[in-house]
Amino acid sequence: MPELQSTQPEHEQPHIVELVLQAKKALQQGQELCLHASAVSAASAQTAVDVLALDAQVRWMSEAVLDQLKLAAQVAKSIEQKRSELERQAEEWDHIRNQRTDALDAVLESLGTQSVPPEFHTVSADTSPFGSQNNSDDEQEERRPQDDTTPFGPPQPSTSPRMSPTDTIRNRSPALRRQQRRDQRRADRSKWKTLRDFVNERAIEDLLDTIEKERLELDDTLETTSDYPESLLKTIGAIKEMVPVEVPLPSFSDILSSQETTSIKMAEELESLVHHYHNMSNALHDFEAGEEFHEEDMQGMSQDAGALPVIISELESSMNTIEGFHEKLLTAKTAAQEHLEVHRRTLTDLDELGEIMTDLLEQQQNVEYESIEQLSYLHEHLRPLEELHHKYTSYKYAYSKLILELARRTQYREAAQRIVANMTAQLDAMAEEERLLRADFQAEHGQYIPEDFCLYVENPPNRWTVSTWNDEPLETLPVIENDLIEEAKQRTAGMEAAISTSQSL
Repeated sequence: MPELQSTQPEHEQPHIVELVLQAKKALQQGQELCLHASAVSAASAQTAVDVLALDAQVRWMSEAVLDQLKLAAQVAKSIEQKRSELERQAEEWDHIRNQRTDALDAVLESLGTQSVPPEFHTVSADTSPFGSQNNSDDEQEERRPQDDTTPFGPPQPSTSPRMSPTDTIRNRSPALRRQQRRDQRRADRSKWKTLRDFVNERAIEDLLDTIEKERLELDDTLETTSDYPESLLKTIGAIKEMVPVEVPLPSFSDILSSQETTSIKMAEELESLVHHYHNMSNALHDFEAGEEFHEEDMQGMSQDAGALPVIISELESSMNTIEGFHEKLLTAKTAAQEHLEVHRRTLTDLDELGEIMTDLLEQQQNVEYESIEQLSYLHEHLRPLEELHHKYTSYKYAYSKLILELARRTQYREAAQRIVANMTAQLDAMAEEERLLRADFQAEHGQYIPEDFCLYVENPPNRWTVSTWNDEPLETLPVIENDLIEEAKQRTAGMEAAISTSQSL
């Protein structure tokens, strides 16, 4: 407000009426300033209450938002733990599969090192992919049984497809020829087939391909939720960054205390203005009543009037101070309202996050069910691998047993043939002795016996042969070399434990 000052020259004192008007105007200005300051003070008090209420709401909502974010973080952690458990089970299955496949590979590699003599396998016209194969006479003879120990000469011609043990013993030359051809083939064992050649590896590859395909399907299933925890945590972090940072509130006690002190000061200054106005009003009444004022009195009143602008300036300064306090409170209120508005938007984001988490949990649950089902199928596929391992381990063991069994049968056949050979030699000797006895009898007495007596007395003795029961074909057995027999003995000795372990698996 403009300062109040006298317009009279220094040598001329202002009129008392003018002084009264100045006092009255100053009082009105002071009252207006005090009334405005009082209103601002009251508004400041209400603003302080509003700020406290808003701050309480902001704090409560901040805690609620942070609590919700903690729950969301726990949901993300739960999803990650479930995924980790499923991945752990998948890795455990991978470990078991590697064990099974390594064991199966080891058995197959072992089968590939075990040679099979050509006599152990034949190709017929029905099963050969090359159609009918005409065997030569030598090859047909090769499949016939022979005995290298036969001590007899050239074989007897025979049109019968069957051979008796005595025929086998006597037919030495064809056996020698067959043995020579067999020895030539055995000389190069690198051309022999192995036990692995009789394994259906295509079926094994198909099984492994099926297992690998389903394993990749499990990876695809797990991959659908691989980014869920990270995505959820990023969303949580973004919402957390939106939570307003706590702003230090002004000291309400200091503001209100300073405001009260300023108000008291303004009241005192207003009271001085009132007192000055009353004095000037009384002086005007006295002047109007005919009282004359001395020069000193007028100078005193003029000096009091000159102090009025200073008082008004102090009142204005005090009012500005109170308004400054009010502005601080309004700033705090605005900040609290902005924080509250941010929280409202955050709550909306939390609602959306809740819907997202519900969808994620449902999808994770579906993935978990599907993964467990796929893992169950994968574990079922491990059983055929175990069965194949046991089958081929038993196959290897049975082949060694087959070698030993054929060797035992060969020993049996050779023993039987020796008995037949001895018996045949004895019968031949007896027949020769009988022939000589009959010849001596005929030479000594035949000339005296009538020709029509006992015509059969001149018959030679019967020659005897020993044959198989009911003329069955002689059993055909392959010739197994001694090193193969010894190898089979060593293999069977070390495979008993492996068979037991495979069966326990």
